[in-house]
Amino acid sequence: MAAITPLDSYDTRILAELQADARLTLAELGRRVHLSQPAAAERVRKLEAAGVITGYRATVNLGALGYGIRALVRVGRADHVRLVQLIVTMPEVLTAWSVTGEDSSMLEIAVTDVAHLDAVVTQLSALAETSTSIILKTLRQHQVMLPAPAGVAA
Repeated sequence: MAAITPLDSYDTRILAELQADARLTLAELGRRVHLSQPAAAERVRKLEAAGVITGYRATVNLGALGYGIRALVRVGRADHVRLVQLIVTMPEVLTAWSVTGEDSSMLEIAVTDVAHLDAVVTQLSALAETSTSIILKTLRQHQVMLPAPAGVAA
């Protein structure tokens, strides 16, 4: 289990602001959280060094890139090494999780159309039984996460 990094109200506000807009300048971030630019920069550096902030990235519209279908694929018990080797070669796999329960993995994939979906699922089915659900609509995404409230088990 990872150690919990103690955060004060400034750190918490910095995390909220950066999760909402990671492109903020350090000067604007400082203004929003009521710190000087150097103080805000130092806190961001410390949050990065502590592993609280792990990266920054652009969020893209997959539909605008030609991926009309997103799906979740449950992968039954499979040889883990072979499955990982396959997953890393598949550009369609957005996220892959090793999970508990009846399945060994859960994958989020993006494909261009139903034929592409069939091709991807066929590759995965060569290793294990699969179950696929097409994502119709995203109801919630990129929720801002702040430190767990006191009293919540870590």
